[in-house]
Amino acid sequence: MLALVTDSSAPEGVALTEVDEPVPEPGETLVEVHAFSLNRGEVRNLSSRPQGVVHGWDVAGVVRRPAADGTGPGEGVRVVGMVARGAWAQLAAVPTSVLAELPEAVSFEAGATLPIAGLTAVRTLAVAGSLLGRRLLVTGAAGGVGRFAVQLGRRGGAHVTGVAASEERARGLRELGADEVITELDAEAEVAYDVILESVGGATLAAALQRVAPRGIVVTFGNSSGEPTTLDVSRFYPRTGARLFAFRIFDELAREATGSHDLRFLAEEVGAGRLDPQISVTASWREAESPIKALLGRRVPGKVVLTVD
Repeated sequence: MLALVTDSSAPEGVALTEVDEPVPEPGETLVEVHAFSLNRGEVRNLSSRPQGVVHGWDVAGVVRRPAADGTGPGEGVRVVGMVARGAWAQLAAVPTSVLAELPEAVSFEAGATLPIAGLTAVRTLAVAGSLLGRRLLVTGAAGGVGRFAVQLGRRGGAHVTGVAASEERARGLRELGADEVITELDAEAEVAYDVILESVGGATLAAALQRVAPRGIVVTFGNSSGEPTTLDVSRFYPRTGARLFAFRIFDELAREATGSHDLRFLAEEVGAGRLDPQISVTASWREAESPIKALLGRRVPGKVVLTVD
């Protein structure tokens, strides 16, 4: 089968080549991949992966062979799912614990946006508990996770503030449900937030720890800035009872076992028109270089999807 594999000599670190088909474990379904989305975390660490590895997390396609243990959808069913690696290929072995049926009303391209970005938004908000009447701040709001979080946070009854690097990247956030949009989180401002979803790291995380409300929570799930965070911890102490929660989607799904349920929810919401996947770029996987470069350069608001042809 064909797959995009890590190749340090190729543009942007990947090359399309022939590899062996995956051999599913008993609890895995063999999926014929029609589309996958790109996540910045994936493409940022391509250079650190061994040569010849099939990378990628998000899968949308059709069941080629159901799981041997009898779990999951049957042959020919349209599905969306997530893998620890191996999505960037014509075939992927997907655990049925993170696999859900994709409604006919949802395209493979839209479905491919849901696993990492959609599930991260759902589960980070779940960590915070009820959002009704609370102030929610989303940093990196212009990205894939951020745009889902803004929509879901507003639907949960929160007053939503989105932080984006520029007005251009922030375009469309108000239409998705953001009550306020800002381009920088000022550590000295007076407004406090009950829930902060933080993915920028560096000075932004430090500011978030000074802006969280007493007994509030900062859920950190990324470091897109690549910078260390320096904090005078005495500035955090007055936020009595506030928490900093370290979040990783794969660990969270293993602990909560909600992957299939949450993916089904997201897919149904997209199908009903209540959730917008915010796809900015769709391209063939044979032309992956330009979309990867754009994503790394932070030139893409929302999601990038590659189709397998």
